[in-house]
Amino acid sequence: MARVLISMPERFLDEIDQVAGSENRTRSELIREALRTYMYRNQIRNTQKASRNAEILTAMLG
Repeated sequence: MARVLISMPERFLDEIDQVAGSENRTRSELIREALRTYMYRNQIRNTQKASRNAEILTAMLG
């Protein structure tokens, strides 16, 4: 598995560690899940946006 180095404020990292600990997960597992969720939601938003744009274009071309 590849490794990635990121920077973040200590306070934020402390919060991540608290959540990970309360869920009995590693920091890496929590961050991977957060990124998967972000990418999924972004994909949904882009799909919805494309659909709205297609509807507008269809209406304009009539």
